[in-house]
Amino acid sequence: MSNRPGYAIQEYHDTRKVMEQLNALIKMPIRGIKKEAMEKYLDYYETKCQKSKEMIQEAMNYIPGGVQHNLAFNYPFPLVMTKAEGAYLYDIDGNKYIDFLQAGGPTVLGSNPPKIREKVKELLDTCGPVTGLFHEYELKLAKLVCDTYPGVEFFRALNSGTEACMAAARIARCATGHKNIVKMGGAYHGWSDQLSYGLRVPGRRSFGSHGIPKNIFKYTQEFFPNDIKSLKRVLRRNVLRGGTAAVYMEPVGPESGTRPLDYDFPKKVQELCKKYGALLIFDEVVTGFRLGPDGAQGYFGIVPDLTVFGKVIAGGYPSAGAIAGLKKWQKYLAGGLDTKKEGEKKVHKAHVGGTLAANPLSSLAGYYTVKEIIDSNACEKAGAMGDRLTKGLQALIKKYNLPFVAYNQGSICHLETVGTMLFSINLLKFWQIPRILKETTERQKMMQKMGAAYMAEGIVTLAGSRMYTSAADTEEIIDDALARFERVFQNIAEGEE
Repeated sequence: MSNRPGYAIQEYHDTRKVMEQLNALIKMPIRGIKKEAMEKYLDYYETKCQKSKEMIQEAMNYIPGGVQHNLAFNYPFPLVMTKAEGAYLYDIDGNKYIDFLQAGGPTVLGSNPPKIREKVKELLDTCGPVTGLFHEYELKLAKLVCDTYPGVEFFRALNSGTEACMAAARIARCATGHKNIVKMGGAYHGWSDQLSYGLRVPGRRSFGSHGIPKNIFKYTQEFFPNDIKSLKRVLRRNVLRGGTAAVYMEPVGPESGTRPLDYDFPKKVQELCKKYGALLIFDEVVTGFRLGPDGAQGYFGIVPDLTVFGKVIAGGYPSAGAIAGLKKWQKYLAGGLDTKKEGEKKVHKAHVGGTLAANPLSSLAGYYTVKEIIDSNACEKAGAMGDRLTKGLQALIKKYNLPFVAYNQGSICHLETVGTMLFSINLLKFWQIPRILKETTERQKMMQKMGAAYMAEGIVTLAGSRMYTSAADTEEIIDDALARFERVFQNIAEGEE
């Protein structure tokens, strides 16, 4: 699909071509940074980031690993950020960075936009961040999202995407009477027990899901990305095993499209869900209000049964998540819906909660953020910068004859240098599992080094392989970033170092 005004994606990628390049990448030896260049990059951290190093060393005495969440990790040590503004981050040592992390995706407008910040200040001067009771912006936010999204007729705010994914499973089971939950292998749908399955590497199943009893996964299965026959096999088997309550998917592919999907694949999944009586759940934690004003479902022209929202729904402010969907499913959600209408059959309801959910601060910030994204055409602007960044990276890859792969879904940009998450596990070839796990571990270490090099050059990425552009980016900022990437590419060794 091409020429879609208002959306971040103006031309959908050729999935087959991208996958050919990615499959070729993981068959090649790892190409890393030259030893002497890596030593210079590590010296940057020792000489330019001393305050960060000292603070993280102290933090490790009180916080496991020195960080509170995975996004903050950075090799050789995390950096302490003290200021976020538009397209830039600033660390405690005064260093300035181009921000392609954007808090993990929600800040489509750029970090800390003044319009939103001023509204939040006004709220803090009057109501404060939380009361425990209803606030007008709960209604304003819910109404705005319902008016914007084709698949949203009810909206229940929660505290995170993880909570929203948990709620979706409960609603689906109550609504269908079925037991099984099916997810796309390699995808991340939060860290709840039943969905911590098939993480990062398709076919992984419960490998790596430590601390969770294996019987928790009795009713959880995965299918392989872009393989509709794989999903059909799982759904068929489940007919005799309690049925399938829901199929979860990130509409552009697992891990925000790290393993990209064909344009028509979500539609095929929807057709199978209808055939087997399962609810289709779109996880729009990243794609929501990033691919377009009505998200991935608007772009693909699909109305899912349930939609999961995450950080964007509070504009990057805390307590950000929501379960939403078609009105016919809302009666299976506990809270305010206990009165049964005359002639209506009593149904079992899914219990969800969260005292801080939909607090005044989050609701107000979310409302004005979403409104500004729509009014300013932020999705298309951010997508244009994603296109510019990706085309520039592709040109650099060609210039230096590197096996790397760059592609994007609008403002979601991927730069694969080692392909850590492009492997898959076939349990019928169980003897290959130790080799695959060993190789992915080695490639992850190199990915961390690449991320460290980017950071030393003043570019913040997500794990050294994913980037999010925002409406705060300009052509000049993107071109500056490309010059920094080029300095890293100039130091790539012929083989692994």
